[in-house]
Amino acid sequence: MIQRDSSVEVRYGWTVAFGSLAMHTIGLGAPIVLWVALKPIAEEFDWPRAVPSLAYSMMMIGAGAGGVLMGWWMDRRGAFQPVLFGSVMIGIGALVAAQSEGRWSLYVANGLLIGLMGKSAMITPLIANVTHWFDRRRGLAVAVIASGQGLAGTVWPPLFRYLNDAYGWRETYFFYGLIVLCTMVPMAMILRTKPPIAPLGRAREGHTVNGRVLDLPANVVQGMLCLATIGCCAAMAVPIVHLVSHGTDLGYSRARAAELITALFAAAFVSRILYGMLADRIGGMRTLLIGSACQAVMLIAFSMVTSLPGLYISAILFGLGFAGIMPCYPLIIRLLFPAKQAGWRIATFYMFAALGMALGGWMGGFIFDISGSYTYAFLAAFGFNVMNFCTIAIIYLRQIRLGLSPLPA
Repeated sequence: MIQRDSSVEVRYGWTVAFGSLAMHTIGLGAPIVLWVALKPIAEEFDWPRAVPSLAYSMMMIGAGAGGVLMGWWMDRRGAFQPVLFGSVMIGIGALVAAQSEGRWSLYVANGLLIGLMGKSAMITPLIANVTHWFDRRRGLAVAVIASGQGLAGTVWPPLFRYLNDAYGWRETYFFYGLIVLCTMVPMAMILRTKPPIAPLGRAREGHTVNGRVLDLPANVVQGMLCLATIGCCAAMAVPIVHLVSHGTDLGYSRARAAELITALFAAAFVSRILYGMLADRIGGMRTLLIGSACQAVMLIAFSMVTSLPGLYISAILFGLGFAGIMPCYPLIIRLLFPAKQAGWRIATFYMFAALGMALGGWMGGFIFDISGSYTYAFLAAFGFNVMNFCTIAIIYLRQIRLGLSPLPA
């Protein structure tokens, strides 16, 4: 492709970015079905909430583990094949979940089909692929795709809540599976075009010098990022997975409780775009620290607030805060490591992100079961968030000490 002014960016890159956004938004309906239906599923089978919470955790673990394979697949063959395969698997998994007759069929549908073989092909290949299409506005492009989480959280909860109330959770899963198969499969064709080739230099090699990053072994830095990821994702999963249940436990209707998660993700959608633009100006590391600090403050707020207006405000502010975290990691990885390693390194990060989400999702249900309240779950999430902030601060201070640029070449 023709490069303009030493930049790899071309118009078709935005087609890829917004097409990826659409696929990501639809694919993220899978965990939202489970969030909204968590209590009805538990009540139908007379299960503790930790059981459907574990189904979500297995989905995230499967998505993380499968993401490494999908990243390897993308590095060698491009994003089209893994994304097409994953789209089919999400649709089939939702149809299988609709027929669940016990905990193991629910686990297989969510953990194996939707998670390991489906959702794993969404975020890693889509994000890693778009980083090859952009250099000057990479933060914004990544944020566009990552904002699918906010868009999905805005669109899906009220629809799924209505379908659950009117028809039941099984019919909701079935309806969602049909939507996936009819939309995501044809949209995957957008990814058949290969991205442009970056020029030689730091655009390809990042801050890697003689196999070392920040004057440390490359895999040590990767490990620190993965540790930080577990901290932030375990923290954010508690309110994301359990906010609807928390709202109904406080005595509010399911409709009002579902609106809390909608407000949270609506704020996240707007905020994620703004954070992407900010990252293009100040770098992913600084932007991540800002988002982590905001998330920590709002976790404390969730542990204290019980009024409906207070919950709405807390949900909106939490959405504004946590939205800035996840898009920063791919930007940091592309800045520090060689471009040819983007697929598997970003996939490894998302595997640990999925483990963190799985841990936080399960932890929220477990702590509720033993305490009868989500207050201690929010406080435990705050502790994980502190671990995230401190780890990223160490990496950032080392970057500053070495005098390295926070932005891509």
